[in-house]
Amino acid sequence: MNTDLQIKKLLTGISGFDQVTEGGLPAGRTTLVSGTAGSGKTVLAAQFLAEGIRKFGEAGVFITFEEPPADIRRNISSLGWRIADWEAHGKWMFVDASPQTNEEVSFAGGYDLSALLARIENAVRQTNAKRVAMDSLGAIFSRFEDTSLIRSELFRIASSLKHMGVTAMMTAERREEYGDISRFGVEEFVADNVIILRNVLEHEKRRRTLEILKFRGTSHHKGEYPFTIIPQQGIVVIPLSAIELKQKSSAVRITSGNAELDRMCNGGFFRDSIILVSGATGTGKTLITTEFIAGGVAHGERCLLFAFEESREQLFRNAIGWGRDFEAMENAGKLRVVCEYPEVAGLEDHLIRIKMEIEAFRPNRVALDSLSALERISSLKGFREFVIGLTSYIKQEEIAGLFTATTPTLTGGASVTETHISTITDLIILLRYVEMHGEMQRGITVLKMRGSPHDKDIREFQIDSSGMHIGQPFRKITGILAGRPIRIEDVDDL
Repeated sequence: MNTDLQIKKLLTGISGFDQVTEGGLPAGRTTLVSGTAGSGKTVLAAQFLAEGIRKFGEAGVFITFEEPPADIRRNISSLGWRIADWEAHGKWMFVDASPQTNEEVSFAGGYDLSALLARIENAVRQTNAKRVAMDSLGAIFSRFEDTSLIRSELFRIASSLKHMGVTAMMTAERREEYGDISRFGVEEFVADNVIILRNVLEHEKRRRTLEILKFRGTSHHKGEYPFTIIPQQGIVVIPLSAIELKQKSSAVRITSGNAELDRMCNGGFFRDSIILVSGATGTGKTLITTEFIAGGVAHGERCLLFAFEESREQLFRNAIGWGRDFEAMENAGKLRVVCEYPEVAGLEDHLIRIKMEIEAFRPNRVALDSLSALERISSLKGFREFVIGLTSYIKQEEIAGLFTATTPTLTGGASVTETHISTITDLIILLRYVEMHGEMQRGITVLKMRGSPHDKDIREFQIDSSGMHIGQPFRKITGILAGRPIRIEDVDDL
């Protein structure tokens, strides 16, 4: 294949975006970004320029048709971009074509863009810009009544930008999340590339997604990708379905923190395992999490615990009650505990926060208690995407990850959480209540363990001030996991 014919791509520097686009925006071409109000169009356009300056030293020109430059500087100041400083150093230049400006060049039947294009070209030449952002086309094309004229003028803009040798991003409004691509119905046919931003209301929460509709002459990932806007950072795209199964696999064993559970797992967990602990409330999920953390710290490992159902004080009190001192582990720099209610943010924001904590603390083990708490703030699709994104990242970093999930009934039955994560976990531990002769007992079993034999028994366990004590298997009893334990010798009498 002639490489001279391949379309080169320009890395944008936007987190996750270059992975979804398989290398960035096609260089020297125009990309249309279409979305409803609040979908993040202006932020994406501004970030395209900001990252070019910060990461690649490439100057940019921002043409504004709607808001004056002062408003744009103010509105995106929370993202930490020093636009005024960049302007002073000739790295960023505004071309103000907003309605507030006194300049207005027109001719009979519409607006003549010649003067505007001349100003843009002059700004590009002054700054030696490689990137151009235009926000928003609807503000200027609303002055035209003839759709065919809009199409010809848009083609004129795109051709002029291509002649200038810049990579351009233009924003446009749309009225519905899944309706027409653009407001005037012609923008997407003129632009070389089209990206759609959505801000859909799901379960009383907004969820932003990005979709690449077309990249003329080059490849890209298909489908919608969730993204969020982070203060001091900007847009972060979460390329879930762009994740590749290239994680390394380790044969090294680590302790679960419980000697008997290690024996049930044929010597402990694998170093890079994703472990799911599922059970009803009060069966011992948090205790297994505590022993997992304590076992890591005892072997000199760094551990990170995310709690979404209990406060820091509750976790520390519970740990002390089982003979584990979380405060001492923290003081030694081996443990970090992050407690947060799920409802304070969307799942995408939680995922980014978790990744940031992992990058900052560099743990050997991560525990999350519990996934079921996070499930209630999202749709099933969004939750599964969150789980895939988190588990793939942990595996990529070769970290042992333990997650808990709560079953809907006290004595058995799989949870929705368990159903959505079980196929991508390496090890599943089930905890169940077992009613025997009017007394409630607890049972534990290893349901599956990839790459290793394991104990198949359902074993009784007790909890006291020193932790979990796993005993002998339940014998002559069936139906424990289904929540209907029956003694086998009693079956004939039923």
